[in-house]
Parts: sequence; structure tokens; C-alpha cells
Amino acid sequence: MGVLREIAQRLKTEFAVYRLALKHPQTPVLAKVLLGLAVGYVLLPFDLIPDFIPVIGHLDDLVIVPGLVYLALKLIPDDVMADCRQKVAELHD
Repeated sequence: MGVLREIAQRLKTEFAVYRLALKHPQTPVLAKVLLGLAVGYVLLPFDLIPDFIPVIGHLDDLVIVPGLVYLALKLIPDDVMADCRQKVAELHD
């Protein structure tokens, strides 16, 4: 149970970092759009490939969302991400 709790805490922290990165003035517009698309895709009531199709229906969620997040994070400057991580760490201390 401790491992799941640790993973959940890490995800919560990462989401907080991403929220700050979205609001950061030095974050490129394309990165903001890609992160917004990832969140929107997760929240959509429908999928591009319906989930009732075995295997492929769930693979789109496992590929599209992380892919969008990965591309967005590659576009955000390292100093912006470091600043956002520092702010989140200060909030948790």
C-alpha cells in the first residue's frame, strides 16, 4: 500500500508543477496548448477510439495523453520547470 501512496503523492506533485508551468509567463504557447489538449482528452466523454474495442480502445489513452504531456514538457525551458518545482516544494515544506 505504501508504494501506491508514494506514486499518488508523486502524481499530485507533478500535476501541481504542471499547473504552475501553464501559468508561467515564459512557458511557450504551444506547450500550453499541448498540455491543454492532454487534459481535455482525458476529460472528454468520448475517445477517438472507443474503449469497447479490445486492447486498442485503451491503448489510445495510454499513448495520446502521455505523448502530449511529453511533447509539452520538452518545449518548456528547463529553468521554468525548475522554478515551478521549487515553488511546489516550498508549498509542501
